[in-house]
Amino acid sequence: MARILIVEKEGASRNTLQHLLEREGHDVVQASGLEDARLQHPADFALVICDSELAGEHADPILRASRPTPVLLLADNPSLHAAIGCLKAGAADYLPKPFDQQAFARSVRDALSLPRQGVPSTAPTPPQAHAGTAKPVEMIGHCRAMQQVYTRIRKVAPADVTVLVLGESGTGKELVARAIHRQSERHQAPLICVNCAAIPETLIESELFGHEKGAFTGATSSRTGLIEAADGGTLFLDEIGELPLDAQARLLRVLQEGEIRRVGAIETRYVDIRLIAATHRNLHQLSASGEFRLDLYYRLNVMEIDLPPLRERGDDVLELAEHLLAGIARKHGRDGMRLSQRARQEIHHYAWPGNVRELENALERGVILAERRIIAPEDLGLRTPAGEPLQTAPAGQPLQTAPAATAAPMAPPTAPAPKTAGRGAAKGAMQGSMNGTVKGAGRNESPETASAPVTGQAATSQQDTGLSPPADTPRGGLSMVGDAGEEEDLSLEDYFQHFVLEHQDHMSETELARRLGISRKNLWERRQRLGIPRRKGRRSSPAS
Repeated sequence: MARILIVEKEGASRNTLQHLLEREGHDVVQASGLEDARLQHPADFALVICDSELAGEHADPILRASRPTPVLLLADNPSLHAAIGCLKAGAADYLPKPFDQQAFARSVRDALSLPRQGVPSTAPTPPQAHAGTAKPVEMIGHCRAMQQVYTRIRKVAPADVTVLVLGESGTGKELVARAIHRQSERHQAPLICVNCAAIPETLIESELFGHEKGAFTGATSSRTGLIEAADGGTLFLDEIGELPLDAQARLLRVLQEGEIRRVGAIETRYVDIRLIAATHRNLHQLSASGEFRLDLYYRLNVMEIDLPPLRERGDDVLELAEHLLAGIARKHGRDGMRLSQRARQEIHHYAWPGNVRELENALERGVILAERRIIAPEDLGLRTPAGEPLQTAPAGQPLQTAPAATAAPMAPPTAPAPKTAGRGAAKGAMQGSMNGTVKGAGRNESPETASAPVTGQAATSQQDTGLSPPADTPRGGLSMVGDAGEEEDLSLEDYFQHFVLEHQDHMSETELARRLGISRKNLWERRQRLGIPRRKGRRSSPAS
């Protein structure tokens, strides 16, 4: 894809970076120092990645040697002062070590997308620059609500006005801010992202506005604030609803007059920033209760972008899941992971109160826990708001909350009303199998049911659940065919649940385990997972 030069003193670090970049398809060249880098002609590369200790004061030597190629700096001992100096000198980005692989890949993509300084761009205009509904980079989804978001981003980005991004936690508000910044006239200047909820109230003013030496106990040196660091670029304030009232008043001054004053300072400094704010709270209601300044709310709400929650985005959730799964699998060295059909159903029907962040966490949990290359529903570990695990439903039916395990006797589940003749026949065949009519499953065998075709579908159900099939059950799983020719797949987990419920009154635990082809311990563990308690004192003599 791109030719990249790595300038790093440590051989192990160079090899690691090369591996990460080559995995993304890039052509990588190594250099152990500045002199070695100059011999490689860094200006001929698409990107230079350099250790900050080798870059020189404010990275000027490597920036001059590389111009017009963008430079990404990596710092073993990062500092805010050094980062500001390097970014103002023209560095594309500044990352502390150790870094998150996804953050590194994102920084590389952002740096490669920058226009080369002093070189007119010959590349065609990106689609988002002229297509009304073209989606920005890194934003996934094609539903109508997201198309409206893409359109609003395209219109707002070049306007250089304050933007308020609204949406539930985990919907991707920072991605919107990054997309606006990349498509604005300030794209070559830094984007400073601040989570207002993550900074203690006693430090918020010092962090945002900076402080002078001796301004308070522990202020041993002057410090540049994050607002000043964003001078010429974009400041993104996430969770602005958590900002204290005193800091709100000072921020209002910045927006109105473009001036700041460090804590403990006398002189006023002027900054040129574009502010993008985000929150999951209702700022208008907070203003009515006195928790948020109404004048600041009106100043922030020049342009508003409302992100839809994941539960309202339809099939976007599956597209997002596939995109995120690929990256997570690479991160953990498990390329080729995929979701089972039942896991896809569970993902599609789940409400996702934590939105994209919760989806990403569930997929990472699935990648780690999956025994094979297929992620089963239980690997995702999704739960209802009450903390109960979800019960996977057949295709086309909504998911239900799994029943809590109790000591009360459990009646065998009743089959839902058939939607078609074929499904009704399939359900009838399955009910018959639970009574012992499937080959080897019970003691009696009726001619009618025994003649029902049992086909070996590709071992999807077995892979989905991780269950071993009963010892005398065809290895391909169970698939019943109805009169209308419609086929309905029945997973081995469903078979296990029905078989246990049907036969636990007249079979011992040992006999149940033997007929299912598993150990007694495995039987007990699956009882606990599926919420099927063992009935005590109910065993009768085996059926003749």
